[in-house]
Amino acid sequence: MSLSLGAAALLMPVSAQASEACEGVPGNGNAKLIVEATAMHNAVGEVAFTLYPDDKKRFLAKGGKLARARVSAASPHACFWLKPGHYAIAQYHDENSDHDFNRTLFAPKEGFGFSNDAPTSIGLPSFEAVRTALPATGTIVRMKMRYRR
Repeated sequence: MSLSLGAAALLMPVSAQASEACEGVPGNGNAKLIVEATAMHNAVGEVAFTLYPDDKKRFLAKGGKLARARVSAASPHACFWLKPGHYAIAQYHDENSDHDFNRTLFAPKEGFGFSNDAPTSIGLPSFEAVRTALPATGTIVRMKMRYRR
């Protein structure tokens, strides 16, 4: 199956796929959410995917995350088992694997992105721009990695 990637995040139902280790537990009405980083500059370090619940007060707030997965930048995708609903997703390319999103005074030093490829021309995107649905059938969310170098 070939997929065309547009500017927005691609959402598609998840059918039975090869089993892989996922955060969370299948069953009990949980749906599979697969997240993938696209447009990576290189395969060095890790990619961190952070999920936030459907609560704008918790979005990007310290202690606000629901789940996080760190994966090799050579294979920048992860999966989660979650209740169907709405979530916000942030990603960053941790090239030096220090588990910190490095930035200068004015700009990020590492790649980053958000669900729906929400725009970030000035400041952070709004929660509404990042909020994405997880249907009961599951979905794949692809997010473009952005670099400001």
